[in-house]
Parts: sequence; structure tokens; C-alpha cells
Amino acid sequence: MGLEVESRPSDSPYIERVWRSSSGDGLERMTSVATAHGELVLWEERGRVSVSVRGPETRASRAPVPEDATFFGIVFSAGTLMPHLPFHRLVDLDVEIPEVTRRSFWLKGSAWHLPGYDNAESFVRRMVREGVLERDPIVAEVLRGASPDLSERTIQRRFVAATGLTRGAIRQIDRARRAAVLIQEEVPIPDVIDRLGYFDQPHLVRSLSRYIGRTATRLSDPSEPLSLLYKT
Repeated sequence: MGLEVESRPSDSPYIERVWRSSSGDGLERMTSVATAHGELVLWEERGRVSVSVRGPETRASRAPVPEDATFFGIVFSAGTLMPHLPFHRLVDLDVEIPEVTRRSFWLKGSAWHLPGYDNAESFVRRMVREGVLERDPIVAEVLRGASPDLSERTIQRRFVAATGLTRGAIRQIDRARRAAVLIQEEVPIPDVIDRLGYFDQPHLVRSLSRYIGRTATRLSDPSEPLSLLYKT
């Protein structure tokens, strides 16, 4: 058994995706694909529970996978931020939360029950009420194609403050992730290039190599699974 991953969307404006997974015997590592989102991740290994906050990842990397472990994550939507653990300081980094037990952990001076796959939204609502989580609506609006009455410099500054990434970097990462999903669905390469606006096949290859860590032919390689990919 390798790495089994399950995920779902959310109706919360603060949440992009909720996921959970479990690892089996014989899997030593995985490919962690680039992502423009911060997330809260919990995992249990040999009876010990750990919690970390992860920032955006600007390129694919290899990550070890502990044996017989379970994982749970809340992927925050673009523009969602944690002021006391700002994502712009966590790009390609993560910070582990101290004082974690099997039932709770401490975050910004308060005790929090461990969230789960089915109650992530109520957990996030409390984060918002207590000021642990905030959201810059401009970032989400621009990514949806809106044109707010702000200067390009102001928009770029808000993107970097909320995410640590420029708008261009976010679009490149998201495009590569969409390309990987389409290729896994057996959409022909020329159609992927045309649909997502790549210049040519070498451009697509470079994007996949940097952000996904795979060639098109190795996207479904079962020997080293990918981290969460999903349709947007």
C-alpha cells in the first residue's frame, strides 16, 4: 500500500481544500508539488501527534513519508493569512506548533481541540472569530479575474503581503497544477498547451519539471506518489 489521499472542497471563503491521507508499508518518499496556498497540517506517527503551519511552496521537492502514519490538512484559500504566522515569511518553509497532545494544541495563546476532516469549517470559524485567521478579499477577486480600482503596485503589494508570492508566480504554479491534472486525465499534450496558454511543448515541460517535479509520462508513477492535486 502506498499513500491514500482523499480530499473535498469547502464552502468557506477561507478554505481552498480539506484533505486526509494515510501511508502504508514500503513507501519512503513522495513528491511535494508546488502550491500557492498556506495550510495547517496534522499528522500522527507511532502515537505521537504533530501540528505544523506550512507556507506556499515555489517548486516541487521530495519529502519523506513516515510508515503507517495518518495526515490531515486544511488548505487555506488564496488571500487567507495568519497575522502571527505570516505566510510571506513561510515561503518554502513550515513551522511546527509546540505543546501538542492527542486531543489539543496551543495556538496564539489558546488551547484548540484538534480539528478533523468533517469539522474543518467550524474550526476555521473559530480561528476567524479569535483573530487567528484573516482574509484579503482583493487577492481572491483578482485571481477570479476582477479588476479592482487599485494601482498595479498596490495589488502586487497586497499579493506579496498575503501570500509571499507575486500574482504572476501564483498563476504559474496554478497553471502547472492544472496541466498535471489534465495530463493525468489523458488530455492530449497539444490540447493542454492550447487550453492553458503555454508557448509550446518545451515551455510545458519546463513548467512541469519545476512545479510538479515530473515529466508528463511520469505523472502517474505509483512508485513515488504526488502530494494533493485537484481540479480548480
